[in-house]
Amino acid sequence: MDYTLQIFLNDRWLDCAQIEHNGGLCQWNYFVRHAVEYPDAPLSLAEPVDLEIRTSRTLPAFLYDLVPQGAGRRFLLGELKIPDGPTADFPLICAGAFNPVGRIRVAEAVDYFETHVARHPDARGLPGLTIDDIVVRSADFKETMFLHGMLGTGTTGVQGAAPKYLLTRDRADLLHGDAVLPDADAAQHLIAKLPRGNSTADDKVLRNEAAYMRVAAALGIRTHAQLPTLHGDVLLIPRFDRRVYDGKVVRFHQESVAAILGMPGFDQRPNLFEVVNGIRKVVSDPFAETLEFIKRDVLNLALRNTDNHARNTAVQQVDGQVRLTPLFDFAPMYLDPELIPRALRWYRPDTRVELTDWAEVLAALPVPVHERATLAVELGRFAGQIERLPDVMQAQGVDHDIIEFLVPFIDTQMRQLKALQSPSGHHAA
Repeated sequence: MDYTLQIFLNDRWLDCAQIEHNGGLCQWNYFVRHAVEYPDAPLSLAEPVDLEIRTSRTLPAFLYDLVPQGAGRRFLLGELKIPDGPTADFPLICAGAFNPVGRIRVAEAVDYFETHVARHPDARGLPGLTIDDIVVRSADFKETMFLHGMLGTGTTGVQGAAPKYLLTRDRADLLHGDAVLPDADAAQHLIAKLPRGNSTADDKVLRNEAAYMRVAAALGIRTHAQLPTLHGDVLLIPRFDRRVYDGKVVRFHQESVAAILGMPGFDQRPNLFEVVNGIRKVVSDPFAETLEFIKRDVLNLALRNTDNHARNTAVQQVDGQVRLTPLFDFAPMYLDPELIPRALRWYRPDTRVELTDWAEVLAALPVPVHERATLAVELGRFAGQIERLPDVMQAQGVDHDIIEFLVPFIDTQMRQLKALQSPSGHHAA
């Protein structure tokens, strides 16, 4: 059976490609009309618009950004009555990719959602919720979650282990399941994120995520203009893949690093040098985005955000410019009870030995010589920002015991970056 991929352009959803997956073989292609009329509107920055028929043993890498994960995945597996595993990914996309992050969806998933809501006639007329309804898990909240299931909240479009709800704020400041409220009634789009589990450590990680994002913003890292806010044990995160103005919703192209690298599945662990290379191939300003990416990794190491997998970094296209999205999923993940290790590392391309010193990383970076020198200068300046990190963290409300624990990690990053300012610093091999 053929399924239809749609893209949001000029205030409407347009059919742009068809895909078929059976017998272990996947085949997809752009529609001729899309290729002729919208040659600059690809489904993925790694899959240019053309008339080729693509065939592979796996789904195209960009589609894995749409695969329901977490609670949404479990809900849909039950609805579809299928066992979990890699073979479930395509059926889950065809049912759950009706309202994902970015500007791509599956037409048949929209039909599935409409059928789901039609089974519960009261689901359309539910009142909006306040943030307090969500924090205390009120009767209204529970009824909304039951009637909409994980579908009406759009949760199937958000990946990750922590429970998340896609919500839309209406003009009366009330919150609704994202897929239920029409674009014309939307004032703001948000993600409500709850703790991953029931432990005090889970609460602590979520509580400090808002503070971590304020720290990143204070250090000049690219963050969304509207930072997350904590309400009880609910982190309310304004979305940056959409913009609302003049009564219309604009959806931006957005995809993960795994997608632009053409890596299917969920356990891919590209070398960080490969990641930089992939980012540089698609962004509008390779130098600026390389510097931004490295600064973010300095902070990951200094503040022990160990959850750096290939779908926790993404690029987006806004106003014709392709660049890294604002920072997201930035938290003290070293505290997570599941002991999440740092997934992506700087492995020297020729020897596969991990590099842990920034001078060595810069020496091995796949960039022109003059750019490497400028990166060294800019990162050397960034050392001053890292040096004041403990004070910034205190000012932004990070827990005192976290700051205390991280001092040695912060010092290591500061020393390495300061060394880049010395005449020989960026020539190390």
